[in-house]
Amino acid sequence: MAGKPVRPTSAIDQTRRMLSLVTYLKERPGARVEDVARAFGISEDELVSDLDVLPMCGTSFRGGDLLDIDTDGERIWWHNPDDVAEPLRIAADEATALLVAARAVSTLPGLREGDRQALLRATAKVEAASGEAAGASSRLSVTFESEGGVFADVDRAISERRRLWIRYYSPSRDEVTEREIDPIRLVSVGHTYVEAWCRRSEARRTFRLDRVAEIRILDEPAAPPEVELRDLSEGLVQPAAEDPEVVVEVGPGGRWVAEYYPHDSADELADGGLRITLRTPDPTSLRRLALRLGRDGHIVSPPELADSARQAAREALAAYDGAEVQESHGAGAVQERQGDRQERGL
Repeated sequence: MAGKPVRPTSAIDQTRRMLSLVTYLKERPGARVEDVARAFGISEDELVSDLDVLPMCGTSFRGGDLLDIDTDGERIWWHNPDDVAEPLRIAADEATALLVAARAVSTLPGLREGDRQALLRATAKVEAASGEAAGASSRLSVTFESEGGVFADVDRAISERRRLWIRYYSPSRDEVTEREIDPIRLVSVGHTYVEAWCRRSEARRTFRLDRVAEIRILDEPAAPPEVELRDLSEGLVQPAAEDPEVVVEVGPGGRWVAEYYPHDSADELADGGLRITLRTPDPTSLRRLALRLGRDGHIVSPPELADSARQAAREALAAYDGAEVQESHGAGAVQERQGDRQERGL
């Protein structure tokens, strides 16, 4: 629903909503999209996003008995509610995977105590019903990488509507900055990101969780301005029409750029390469692309960005040559010392 502001929501809140949505739809075959969205207090776009996920859920980790739910844009249809409603029976390997995952999640920092206790009670019930599988699962454990702790803190901050302080590494600038952000939502597009209002730049920004070097939940309440929820179905990076235009020419070995970077046009060149026109809010971030392409491509415009990329390449080559010279001198010195020892009979 266009123009509807984003309401902060956590991953746990969304999971609760989707579980309730299953029961709601089972009791209301052919429910209207607008009615369901209104009942759950979400936009129609958010509802459709949930409906895209539900068909990947079911009663078997192997992919059988999945929820057969679809929509024609106006109504929602669930074609196999009776099949999914049958008593759940899980195999030993499924029970093991479920128990290991449940125990791992229950140890996440930042998990609300009520949710933790509910998860532990459910785990105990699965253990009691799993027999020998429960014993096998106790010998397995999962250790979350640093992103897991960051995820938990971000999820908690969203649910409690609190501001975050982070130290964040930006690869395009090769620097670590300190920022205060008001988190809006967690998104997963290849990696996990937090979309937030950045108090440093006074703009909406997206931060990749595995690039957060340090994080703290602050006492200040999060107060992001009302922003429209972006549709990320076309990818995380969606350049705006007002962003600066950049032209890159690549050879046959650089055609992959058109597949990985959103662009306005990609015109064929005589040598089998492409002339790619794209937009980005931060053109300087493409200098790394130019260095990565090497002989397979170069930036054509804007001229100042092309000059900057060439200068960065010259500096990289100079640093590389300097390292080679030092290594060569070091090897020569070793040879001289070895010669002196031989002359002295050592």
